[in-house]
Amino acid sequence: MKSKRLGIEQVASFLRDGMTIMYGGFMGNGTPPRLMQAILDSGVKDLTMIGDDTAFLDASRGPEGVGLLVRNKRIKKLITCHIGLNKEAQRQMIAGEMEIELIPIGTLAERIRAAGSGLGGVLTPTGVGTSVGEARQDITINGKKFDQKQTININGRDFLLELPLTAELALLEAVKADTFGNLVYYRSMRNHNPLMALAAQTVIVEAHEVVEVGTIDPDHVMTPGILIDHIVYPA
Repeated sequence: MKSKRLGIEQVASFLRDGMTIMYGGFMGNGTPPRLMQAILDSGVKDLTMIGDDTAFLDASRGPEGVGLLVRNKRIKKLITCHIGLNKEAQRQMIAGEMEIELIPIGTLAERIRAAGSGLGGVLTPTGVGTSVGEARQDITINGKKFDQKQTININGRDFLLELPLTAELALLEAVKADTFGNLVYYRSMRNHNPLMALAAQTVIVEAHEVVEVGTIDPDHVMTPGILIDHIVYPA
């Protein structure tokens, strides 16, 4: 079996300006800190980042997560559910320095899941008749333009068509991994991580602990190793 071990200094080879990256976690828990630092150290910019929230600006309050990249202005567009705990993200949005697309958390999860499952989109009543439904954005798929917020009526009820979200790279954090990449998360670290592992072209996990294959009970595996391309071992 080919080793999936990846040195933190090798992460830069997967990064480029303007790329789209998914990051797991909830309020910074489950967002890989060493991988966030690797992005910063690489110097890449104009990123599109997809994740649950912007965590904290001040590390003394909680995990900084993607807030590290927000603070250093490496993000051009952020697709997320919540920025209320990060004043710098709010400031950049209001100042027009960073584009932010706010999505209900369930819709974000379903759009990621749709990409990983090979679906053309999902229909949801969430956001109908609100600013979420009014924020129309035409996008192009295979040369054909679609209204991302198209409203479809089914049996007298309106639904929004939400299109899949994918990324070139997904960066995850796990409390334990085996050498094949079978992952175990801890509580809220789990969050969107399993869905993102399905939806990105390349998946890198930062693990707190790496054990031999067969050590983790199969019933405890939350993301199967077949989905993981590379593992960053503990420092």
